[in-house]
Amino acid sequence: MKNKYKYGTSQLFNFAQDSYLERTSRPIYAVAFLLPFIVFYEIGTIFINTNVLRHYWQGRVVAFSWLQRLLEYLGFGSKLAWLATPLAVVVILIALQLASRKRWRLWVGDIWPMAVECVLLAVPLIVLGLFLNSPVRPWGDIEQVTDNSIQVRIDLPSCSSPANDRTPTAADSSNGSQPTRLLADIVTSIGAGIYEELVFRLILICLLMLLFQDVLRFNHKNSVILSVLVSAALFSAYHHIDFLSGQLYQTEPFSWMKFAFRTIAGVYFAVVFAIRGFGITAGTHTFYDVIATIINTAFFSGQN
Repeated sequence: MKNKYKYGTSQLFNFAQDSYLERTSRPIYAVAFLLPFIVFYEIGTIFINTNVLRHYWQGRVVAFSWLQRLLEYLGFGSKLAWLATPLAVVVILIALQLASRKRWRLWVGDIWPMAVECVLLAVPLIVLGLFLNSPVRPWGDIEQVTDNSIQVRIDLPSCSSPANDRTPTAADSSNGSQPTRLLADIVTSIGAGIYEELVFRLILICLLMLLFQDVLRFNHKNSVILSVLVSAALFSAYHHIDFLSGQLYQTEPFSWMKFAFRTIAGVYFAVVFAIRGFGITAGTHTFYDVIATIINTAFFSGQN
């Protein structure tokens, strides 16, 4: 019986009862922490309905669209599936809270420290992204300029949803101001942080664990390592390949640096997920993407 429950928890560590780390790793805290982000994302995709969104942004995170299509396949109407997708996040987390049998009590004062923790956890990825994109590194994206000179293009890799598979034209740039485009990118970043973590960490890692540990009968350690690596590689590939068509996205040429960075980021998010739960992981992903978007707009937008 001891071995049966040895890996019963979804986290690597059991923190002291009712401590900050234990409280904020509960699924109910993930609901309370992420609900404002979910609402902001939904409002953003409804009301930021300008030409800039039609040209630069699909309006929906690809992972969100996958969940919406799944619900439509199951029989939901298109409008109902659109409404049910964000609710699915809440329902899944409530179900996990029930299954965990943890306390439901919320300390409102924990929400702001959770946000600060997410920002701090995003910092190592920001530093790594800037380091890998340093112009003295061989990882830089080298582009040929019209006068046959070489230019190293620098930007901070985003972990948000793949861009619309359409190359923007000069005419597109006039359809929206830079603040509007920045706001659209921030809304996308928020949606990506929630729905990509739901798909690639909460759902995919659980399915891979079932495959490796229960079906293929690998031991627990190897199952964890394989699940993390496979989910991280698929997470990275998702930003470069349209899984439904098998085609590379044309708006962002494939880069080994960005692929490696996003794979590392996938492993990092998986570790955060195993230690701190879904809420902190989705928050870390969200804040990284938002900060990366702001840095790229403020410092690197003029070179593209």
